[in-house]
Amino acid sequence: MKELNINDFTYELPAGRIALYPLDQRDQSKLLVYQKGSIAHKQFSSLADFLPHNATLFFNDTKVIPARLHFTKDTGATIEVFLLHPVSPSTLVVEAMQAQEKSVWKCTIGNLKRWAEGTSLQKELGSLAVTASLVNREEGLVEFLWTPGVSFAEIISRSGETPLPPYLKRKPDVSDRDRYQTVYAHYEGAVAAPTAGLHFTNNVLQTLKAKGIETDYLTLHVSAGTFQPVKVQNAVEHPMHTEQVLISRNNLENLLKNRFIIPVGTTSMRTLESIYWFGVKLKKNHEAIFSIQQNDPYQNYTSLPSTEEALQEVIRYMERKQLDILTGETSIYIMPGYTFRICRGLITNFHQPGSTLILLVAAFVGDDWKNIYHEALANDYRFLSYGDSSLLLPGRMEN
Repeated sequence: MKELNINDFTYELPAGRIALYPLDQRDQSKLLVYQKGSIAHKQFSSLADFLPHNATLFFNDTKVIPARLHFTKDTGATIEVFLLHPVSPSTLVVEAMQAQEKSVWKCTIGNLKRWAEGTSLQKELGSLAVTASLVNREEGLVEFLWTPGVSFAEIISRSGETPLPPYLKRKPDVSDRDRYQTVYAHYEGAVAAPTAGLHFTNNVLQTLKAKGIETDYLTLHVSAGTFQPVKVQNAVEHPMHTEQVLISRNNLENLLKNRFIIPVGTTSMRTLESIYWFGVKLKKNHEAIFSIQQNDPYQNYTSLPSTEEALQEVIRYMERKQLDILTGETSIYIMPGYTFRICRGLITNFHQPGSTLILLVAAFVGDDWKNIYHEALANDYRFLSYGDSSLLLPGRMEN
């Protein structure tokens, strides 16, 4: 893989262009429509008018959990515990959310120097109570114990705060619990929202249905790593974060219909493209594990299966294992030089300069990403998580 200078993927983003709060109405955001080099400025509520008649939209239905917890020591010091991913009794987020009485999570910890390893902090939640113990300082492992009879999901719902992105630089308010969540959020486990979906309303979904646009839902539990900046000059050397994904048989069958696949958000895109690379692994080893590494797409393959062949391999795997839902993980790194195997369009927000998300957009539309962002800045678009949206249709991708 050739070197990628991260400085080539930056732009000047004035602080005043970062949307600190969402619009009152989700679908009233601006929509930049990019199609084969041309750009138009529309409103998100009219999205269906610009989608191919044979499009299928794939949404990420992960649900953001209130992952930021605060505990107060007897001395008055506040310890912030930010949930990253579960360790036990299960590493699967969907199971960890239903844990009873005890759970261990890997966390980032604010004011860590004031929390001695092996000591406990308590928090009263009305008739409920939760205790947090630092069991491994170096790895950031925290054990939670709580009142019997309720799930961990309920405990954090009662005690946690919405984990707003760090660049918003404000505390969450009550409205963020609803607005930093898609209207179709279902499976709890994300610590950051799949923000491209924040613009959708039930009305927009109805307009898609009325036009005959197909929709489907998969799950990637967005991790805090999505905000991790690229700190190396050569972007190829950036270590990508790993996230859990859930794929259904229905997802695969819809992909095999060979319709015009458009993911809603970079997380959906990374999930869909990861399915292809799992099929590649299964082609070589029928017992391969669904774990896509960041450099898997950039190996020197002598030959690669078609998209259909790779998807069929995944279906056969699920049949052998008698699975309706396939659980795996991906740290796929989509950057310039990547060949898209499944996705032919993308709905996404406007991202931070020099981020892995900008690299993904650049991989998809080429150098035109610069024109797209220039146009957005020149036309007063709002940026980042609570900002405006874009529909990117660069043309037919190679299969």
